[in-house]
Amino acid sequence: MKKAKKAPAKKGAAAKSDWRAETFARLRAIIETAAPGATVEAKWKKPTNPAGVSTWSQDGILFTGETYKDKIKLTFAHGAALADPAGVFNASLDAGTRRAIDIHEGDEINEKALRALIRAAVAFNAAKKK
Repeated sequence: MKKAKKAPAKKGAAAKSDWRAETFARLRAIIETAAPGATVEAKWKKPTNPAGVSTWSQDGILFTGETYKDKIKLTFAHGAALADPAGVFNASLDAGTRRAIDIHEGDEINEKALRALIRAAVAFNAAKKK
């Protein structure tokens, strides 16, 4: 992800959650257009994360989306098997199966490349099901 120019910092704790909520909403919109047949549900609820982990599935888990203090992380369940010519994956690159995208405040999202990865994940799961 490329860094975009940062907006002036806001004061207080609300400023930290604003960019994450706005970015996560934008990611959800991208996901819905790239994988309209996917379902999303909260999994792995626990006391430290009562809302659980947003998990998108279609013929199996596609990826999860989690919000952290300093980033949003999309973890593709079978990311290592997906072509990533645009280099969108930037985390868990040494993992045997999964790959992730860490998005920090001010990062520019390559929507076209992200949609391609999402569609590739859907196709991978569909082929695996056969």
